Amino acid sequence: MGKKILVVDDEKLIVKGLKFSLEQDQYQVDTAFDGETALEMAMAEFYDLIILDVMLPGKDGMEVLRQIRETSMVPILMLTAKDDDMDKILGLEYGADDYITKPFNILEVKARIKAILRRNGHAAGHRQAEQEMIRVKQLSLYPESRQVFMADREIILTAKEFDLLEHFMRNPNKVYSRDNLLSLVWGYDYPGDERTVDVHVRRLREKIEEISSEPQYILTKWGIGYYFTPIN
Repeated sequence: MGKKILVVDDEKLIVKGLKFSLEQDQYQVDTAFDGETALEMAMAEFYDLIILDVMLPGKDGMEVLRQIRETSMVPILMLTAKDDDMDKILGLEYGADDYITKPFNILEVKARIKAILRRNGHAAGHRQAEQEMIRVKQLSLYPESRQVFMADREIILTAKEFDLLEHFMRNPNKVYSRDNLLSLVWGYDYPGDERTVDVHVRRLREKIEEISSEPQYILTKWGIGYYFTPIN
Protein backbone atom coordinates (compact mmCIF):
# COMPACT_ATOMS: atom_id res chain seq x y z
CA MET A 1 0.00 0.00 0.00
CA GLY A 2 1.14 3.55 -0.67
CA LYS A 3 2.02 6.13 1.94
CA LYS A 4 -0.99 7.64 3.69
CA ILE A 5 -1.49 11.41 3.49
CA LEU A 6 -4.08 13.69 5.09
CA VAL A 7 -4.91 16.81 3.03
CA VAL A 8 -6.54 19.65 4.98
CA ASP A 9 -7.90 22.77 3.25
CA ASP A 10 -11.27 24.52 3.20
CA GLU A 11 -10.98 25.16 -0.54
CA LYS A 12 -12.63 22.06 -1.98
CA LEU A 13 -11.16 22.49 -5.46
CA ILE A 14 -7.63 22.49 -4.01
CA VAL A 15 -8.38 19.38 -1.95
CA LYS A 16 -9.93 17.64 -4.94
CA GLY A 17 -6.95 18.48 -7.15
CA LEU A 18 -4.38 17.37 -4.57
CA LYS A 19 -6.24 14.15 -3.84
CA PHE A 20 -6.55 13.24 -7.52
CA SER A 21 -2.92 14.04 -8.31
CA LEU A 22 -1.48 12.25 -5.26
CA GLU A 23 -3.60 9.17 -5.85
CA GLN A 24 -2.11 9.00 -9.35
CA ASP A 25 1.22 8.51 -7.58
CA GLN A 26 -0.23 5.68 -5.48
CA TYR A 27 -0.61 7.63 -2.25
CA GLN A 28 -3.59 6.90 -0.03
CA VAL A 29 -5.33 10.24 0.59
CA ASP A 30 -7.81 11.27 3.28
CA THR A 31 -9.28 14.77 3.31
CA ALA A 32 -10.65 17.28 5.79
CA PHE A 33 -12.06 20.78 5.30
CA ASP A 34 -11.85 22.26 8.81
CA GLY A 35 -9.47 22.24 11.76
CA GLU A 36 -11.61 20.24 14.20
CA THR A 37 -12.11 17.37 11.77
CA ALA A 38 -8.44 17.42 10.78
CA LEU A 39 -7.33 17.21 14.41
CA GLU A 40 -9.71 14.33 15.15
CA MET A 41 -8.47 12.42 12.10
CA ALA A 42 -4.81 13.10 12.90
CA MET A 43 -5.29 11.76 16.43
CA ALA A 44 -7.31 8.72 15.36
CA GLU A 45 -5.35 7.52 12.30
CA PHE A 46 -1.72 6.96 11.36
CA TYR A 47 -0.52 9.24 8.57
CA ASP A 48 2.88 9.35 6.90
CA LEU A 49 2.41 13.06 6.17
CA ILE A 50 -0.16 15.84 6.64
CA ILE A 51 -0.67 18.74 4.22
CA LEU A 52 -2.20 21.48 6.35
CA ASP A 53 -3.55 24.87 5.26
CA VAL A 54 -3.07 27.79 7.65
CA MET A 55 -6.45 29.41 7.02
CA LEU A 56 -9.18 27.03 8.20
CA PRO A 57 -12.64 27.49 9.71
CA GLY A 58 -12.91 26.69 13.42
CA LYS A 59 -9.43 25.81 14.61
CA ASP A 60 -6.92 27.38 12.25
CA GLY A 61 -3.95 25.49 10.87
CA MET A 62 -1.51 26.86 13.44
CA GLU A 63 -3.65 25.63 16.33
CA VAL A 64 -4.06 22.22 14.68
CA LEU A 65 -0.29 22.05 14.16
CA ARG A 66 0.39 23.04 17.76
CA GLN A 67 -1.98 20.40 19.16
CA ILE A 68 -0.67 17.65 16.89
CA ARG A 69 2.89 18.44 17.98
CA GLU A 70 1.93 17.84 21.61
CA THR A 71 1.66 14.11 20.89
CA SER A 72 3.04 13.37 17.40
CA MET A 73 6.00 14.13 15.16
CA VAL A 74 4.18 13.19 11.93
CA PRO A 75 5.71 15.26 9.08
CA ILE A 76 3.60 18.33 8.32
CA LEU A 77 3.75 20.44 5.15
CA MET A 78 2.02 23.80 5.68
CA LEU A 79 0.16 25.69 2.96
CA THR A 80 0.47 29.46 3.45
CA ALA A 81 -0.77 32.57 1.68
CA LYS A 82 1.66 34.02 -0.83
CA ASP A 83 4.42 36.11 0.78
CA ASP A 84 2.93 35.77 4.29
CA ASP A 85 6.23 35.58 6.16
CA MET A 86 4.60 35.55 9.60
CA ASP A 87 2.68 32.36 8.80
CA LYS A 88 5.88 30.72 7.59
CA ILE A 89 7.83 31.73 10.69
CA LEU A 90 5.04 30.68 13.08
CA GLY A 91 4.67 27.37 11.27
CA LEU A 92 8.36 26.63 11.75
CA GLU A 93 8.19 27.77 15.38
CA TYR A 94 5.32 25.37 16.05
CA GLY A 95 7.14 22.46 14.42
CA ALA A 96 6.16 22.32 10.74
CA ASP A 97 8.64 20.39 8.59
CA ASP A 98 8.22 22.56 5.51
CA TYR A 99 5.85 25.04 3.89
CA ILE A 100 4.71 25.94 0.43
CA THR A 101 2.90 29.10 -0.70
CA LYS A 102 -0.34 29.40 -2.66
CA PRO A 103 -0.82 29.34 -5.55
CA PHE A 104 1.46 26.34 -5.93
CA ASN A 105 2.62 24.02 -8.66
CA ILE A 106 1.49 20.45 -7.97
CA LEU A 107 4.86 19.16 -9.16
CA GLU A 108 6.58 21.23 -6.48
CA VAL A 109 4.19 19.87 -3.85
CA LYS A 110 5.00 16.32 -4.92
CA ALA A 111 8.72 17.05 -4.83
CA ARG A 112 8.43 18.46 -1.29
CA ILE A 113 6.41 15.42 -0.19
CA LYS A 114 8.97 13.01 -1.61
CA ALA A 115 11.82 14.87 0.06
CA ILE A 116 10.08 14.85 3.45
CA LEU A 117 9.11 11.19 3.21
CA ARG A 118 12.62 10.27 2.08
CA ARG A 119 14.11 12.02 5.11
CA ASN A 120 11.69 10.21 7.40
CA GLY A 121 11.76 6.88 5.63
CA HIS A 122 14.73 5.30 7.38
CA ALA A 123 13.82 2.09 9.15
CA ALA A 124 13.42 2.56 12.86
CA GLY A 125 13.71 -1.09 13.73
CA HIS A 126 17.51 -1.27 13.87
CA ARG A 127 18.97 -1.59 17.32
CA GLN A 128 21.09 1.40 18.29
CA ALA A 129 24.13 -0.81 18.80
CA GLU A 130 24.02 -1.77 15.09
CA GLN A 131 23.81 1.79 13.86
CA GLU A 132 26.33 4.46 13.14
CA MET A 133 26.39 6.87 16.05
CA ILE A 134 27.69 10.43 16.16
CA ARG A 135 28.50 11.44 19.71
CA VAL A 136 29.63 14.78 21.11
CA LYS A 137 29.80 15.22 24.89
CA GLN A 138 26.43 13.94 26.16
CA LEU A 139 24.73 14.34 22.76
CA SER A 140 24.25 11.20 20.64
CA LEU A 141 22.75 11.12 17.14
CA TYR A 142 21.69 7.95 15.29
CA PRO A 143 21.29 8.69 11.55
CA GLU A 144 19.46 5.47 10.59
CA SER A 145 16.68 5.63 13.14
CA ARG A 146 16.86 9.44 13.20
CA GLN A 147 17.01 9.57 16.97
CA VAL A 148 18.85 12.01 19.21
CA PHE A 149 19.66 11.50 22.89
CA MET A 150 21.00 13.79 25.58
CA ALA A 151 22.60 11.26 27.93
CA ASP A 152 19.75 8.72 28.26
CA ARG A 153 16.93 11.13 27.45
CA GLU A 154 15.56 11.14 23.90
CA ILE A 155 15.22 14.56 22.26
CA ILE A 156 12.27 14.81 19.86
CA LEU A 157 13.18 16.79 16.73
CA THR A 158 11.32 17.69 13.57
CA ALA A 159 12.75 16.37 10.31
CA LYS A 160 14.53 19.62 9.47
CA GLU A 161 15.84 20.10 13.01
CA PHE A 162 17.36 16.62 12.78
CA ASP A 163 18.89 17.32 9.35
CA LEU A 164 20.42 20.55 10.58
CA LEU A 165 21.83 18.99 13.74
CA GLU A 166 23.27 16.05 11.81
CA HIS A 167 24.97 18.44 9.39
CA PHE A 168 26.47 20.40 12.27
CA MET A 169 27.68 17.30 14.11
CA ARG A 170 29.31 15.86 10.97
CA ASN A 171 31.17 19.14 10.40
CA PRO A 172 32.40 20.38 13.79
CA ASN A 173 34.06 23.78 14.10
CA LYS A 174 33.16 24.73 10.53
CA VAL A 175 31.38 28.08 10.31
CA TYR A 176 28.38 28.24 7.96
CA SER A 177 26.53 31.34 6.84
CA ARG A 178 22.75 31.20 6.84
CA ASP A 179 22.76 31.09 3.03
CA ASN A 180 25.19 28.14 3.14
CA LEU A 181 22.90 26.26 5.51
CA LEU A 182 19.82 26.97 3.40
CA SER A 183 21.60 25.50 0.38
CA LEU A 184 23.18 22.52 2.14
CA VAL A 185 20.32 21.46 4.41
CA TRP A 186 17.19 22.77 2.69
CA GLY A 187 18.36 22.56 -0.92
CA TYR A 188 19.42 25.06 -3.56
CA ASP A 189 15.85 25.64 -4.78
CA TYR A 190 14.37 26.22 -1.33
CA PRO A 191 12.39 29.49 -1.36
CA GLY A 192 12.92 30.34 2.32
CA ASP A 193 15.09 33.09 3.73
CA GLU A 194 17.69 33.41 6.48
CA ARG A 195 15.05 33.58 9.20
CA THR A 196 14.24 29.94 8.48
CA VAL A 197 17.74 29.02 9.67
CA ASP A 198 17.51 31.28 12.72
CA VAL A 199 14.21 29.72 13.77
CA HIS A 200 15.58 26.18 13.50
CA VAL A 201 18.79 27.03 15.35
CA ARG A 202 16.79 28.64 18.14
CA ARG A 203 14.51 25.59 18.42
CA LEU A 204 17.51 23.25 18.45
CA ARG A 205 19.14 25.25 21.21
CA GLU A 206 15.95 25.11 23.26
CA LYS A 207 15.98 21.32 22.95
CA ILE A 208 19.65 20.36 23.31
CA GLU A 209 21.24 23.16 25.34
CA GLU A 210 21.05 23.23 29.12
CA ILE A 211 20.63 27.01 28.89
CA SER A 212 19.55 28.02 25.40
CA SER A 213 20.80 31.60 25.85
CA GLU A 214 24.27 30.26 26.77
CA PRO A 215 24.79 27.55 24.13
CA GLN A 216 27.58 24.99 24.42
CA TYR A 217 26.96 23.09 21.17
CA ILE A 218 25.65 25.41 18.44
CA LEU A 219 27.51 28.70 18.61
CA THR A 220 27.14 31.97 16.74
CA LYS A 221 30.01 33.51 14.79
CA TRP A 222 28.85 37.10 14.87
CA GLY A 223 28.46 38.65 11.44
CA ILE A 224 28.96 35.29 9.70
CA GLY A 225 26.70 32.48 10.87
CA TYR A 226 26.73 29.37 13.05
CA TYR A 227 29.06 26.51 13.92
CA PHE A 228 29.01 23.38 16.06
CA THR A 229 31.72 22.89 18.65
CA PRO A 230 32.77 19.61 20.28
CA ILE A 231 34.95 21.49 22.77
CA ASN A 232 33.78 22.16 26.31
